[in-house]
Amino acid sequence: MAKTRKANGMAGDAQYAEAICRMGRDELLALWEQIVAGNTPGWAAGKAFEYLVLRAFELDGAEVRYPFEVEVRGRVVEQIDGAVYAMGLSAIVESKDHAGEVDYGPIGKLRNQLLRRPAGTMGLMFSRTGFADSARILAQFCAPQMVLLWEGAEVEQALKDAGMVRGLWLKYRKAVETGIPDHRLEA
Repeated sequence: MAKTRKANGMAGDAQYAEAICRMGRDELLALWEQIVAGNTPGWAAGKAFEYLVLRAFELDGAEVRYPFEVEVRGRVVEQIDGAVYAMGLSAIVESKDHAGEVDYGPIGKLRNQLLRRPAGTMGLMFSRTGFADSARILAQFCAPQMVLLWEGAEVEQALKDAGMVRGLWLKYRKAVETGIPDHRLEA
């Protein structure tokens, strides 16, 4: 587990993990509604979405690693939003809870993080509000480091259907077959 950090009086990572691990599916759906409404007391900006995604995977049977830092020679070189291991797949996670669509910048950063990982590792980019067209197009050129894109509506549906792992597998299969990183999960 990452070192506990306190910023502006907000709970640290250990407290966030403890709080989210007490939540079942109904509580996650309630938290999702708070995230969409922009009302997440006790959570620093973006943290509720970050932890919700990981807990949803965990409830669906995946092994997860909650947010952590990577240190090299005593210096923090990366802050990773989490990792997911399911159905033989391994991924690092980046979650964005912005007011507008996510552009390519965070996807490029995730791709660079993947360059330091074993070849089979993929990236999962979650955006509550979706992705700009430029991000969708440029994400196709991350190969061989695949970055799969997830929008908020897909997360919401997967929460309701207990389908995060199933959604990951479907997105991965479609990426293998078509090379498209943003296959839309249908309700």
